[in-house]
Amino acid sequence: MLILLTFAQNHIDSFTSWDVEAVLKRINGSQNIWLRCIHFRDRTGIAKIIKHFGLNASRVNMIFNYSPIGIDQDIEDCLFNSYEILTHEINNREFEVARGSIVIGNNFIITFEITEVKIFSLLINKLQKPTLDISLLGIDYLFYLIFKDILNNYYTVFDYISSQLDDLEDEVLENSGDESTYQKIATMRQSTRFVRRNFQSIKTLLAMINDEDFQWFSQSVKALFNQELIHQVDNLWQEYQALRAWMSELMEIQRDNIASKTSERINRLTLLSSIFLPITFIVGLYGMNFKYMPELDQPLAYPAVITVMILIVIGSIVYAKQQRWL
Repeated sequence: MLILLTFAQNHIDSFTSWDVEAVLKRINGSQNIWLRCIHFRDRTGIAKIIKHFGLNASRVNMIFNYSPIGIDQDIEDCLFNSYEILTHEINNREFEVARGSIVIGNNFIITFEITEVKIFSLLINKLQKPTLDISLLGIDYLFYLIFKDILNNYYTVFDYISSQLDDLEDEVLENSGDESTYQKIATMRQSTRFVRRNFQSIKTLLAMINDEDFQWFSQSVKALFNQELIHQVDNLWQEYQALRAWMSELMEIQRDNIASKTSERINRLTLLSSIFLPITFIVGLYGMNFKYMPELDQPLAYPAVITVMILIVIGSIVYAKQQRWL
């Protein structure tokens, strides 16, 4: 699906279609536009879009082949960023990761979204307010708003992770969890590994912005990034590292809990074996086929042996409880 957003004065014109030609015909080169390509994997259609905006043809392969996460600095036809955004939506106990590419030019932004990024959809709703005039503020300011909402999304994600870890910590510290508790923590830790790559990409962009040769942002937007977002990125990065450390500690404690429970089971099995070892010896002794065993001729021999066995079991259990082995 293609969604073309044209930023006219004090309002946004929206056009939705699957027809690339129809969308490209509605693009006015003098206006700021945002083209969202959602679930759009038509290689020929993407090639037409890339050509229409005068971008290098190699961008098509980069979009389809999932180029490495981060800013591409090799070709200077646009600002090209491949992204992975961790969302707070859960699928099969893992956080969903939105993947795609963002292309920024002088008066356009194109987002190739493998799955719809709801952060972008919510931003568009906010842009409908007349207080924001992108036609005057510029396309680089629109990217600033996108970037800002991506960071705000991580506050929501981290808050959700913290609440989940609080519940899991109760299970771990009360030793009421099992291997599934460990698996929950491990799955959560694994599903958040994308954040590290995302923040590395963000830090690379922030470093590039301060380069004198960086042409894609105006000085006013560069100032917004430096004044408002750099500190925010540092705080989020520290919070992310703290959450990862928290997960690691919980995993280690739960691993010790599981090992302790396993050891306790082994000890009980060992104790059970030691209780029945004397009985096994007696059974083996009287199971030998010797001709002369005087006890076998005694009428009370059988009940006496059974009594001895019972006393051995009872005595072993009492002793084990006194030693707190049971």
